[in-house]
Amino acid sequence: MDKSLVQGLMPGPMPTLTDYFPPTEPYLNVIHVDDDILVVDKQSGLLSVPGKDPSLWDCVEYRARQTWPSAGMCHRLDKDTSGVLVMALNKKAHGFIGSQFEHRKTTKSYVARVAGILAEDGGLIDLPLATDWLNKPRQRVDHDHGRPAQTEWQVIEREANATRVRLTPLTGRTHQLRVHMKAIGHVILGDAFYADGADRMAADRLQLHAAELGFTHPSTALFTTFAAPVPF
Repeated sequence: MDKSLVQGLMPGPMPTLTDYFPPTEPYLNVIHVDDDILVVDKQSGLLSVPGKDPSLWDCVEYRARQTWPSAGMCHRLDKDTSGVLVMALNKKAHGFIGSQFEHRKTTKSYVARVAGILAEDGGLIDLPLATDWLNKPRQRVDHDHGRPAQTEWQVIEREANATRVRLTPLTGRTHQLRVHMKAIGHVILGDAFYADGADRMAADRLQLHAAELGFTHPSTALFTTFAAPVPF
């Protein structure tokens, strides 16, 4: 393994969910709903599905089911990541959309603010990822045992000490965007898992947002893209 690629991936103490106070306004930010799907703009700080601890019951899935009892999660976003999330409202739709995620037939576009100034205008990060078992749930670059992971990135805007980028994950590994940006020396600002010091304190939330999600609708068979405005 090229240790230079993972140097600095172990910041300070790992955050816990013991004190979980998810945002309540709005209770559920609905972008679109029909007979088959529910699309929401998830807030940063809200779990997608319940956690293992009983205190972690509040989540997008729970809130959705108060109005749509059959709502089921087709994919997930990290607790601290905001943005577009789709749920299925029936078994047929769930299978149809779930298959698209499994076979990489969806399109995903994220916006992030990262530390430092990226010199190039874009590129591809191709680094395999694996669970860091000694620091779970953190992930790490692992050339020996990691699963393939690729992320395309493109500069949107350069700021004084940060860069706003568009990230397109070509694979769907846990914490992929967060670990990949850290690995190339430009950690996502406000990241409680992978950033440290000034980079961690530079924002009051993880500066990562799922801005667009595209997939083929289970009823219309039309490829549809849903978007949520970037809140930072």
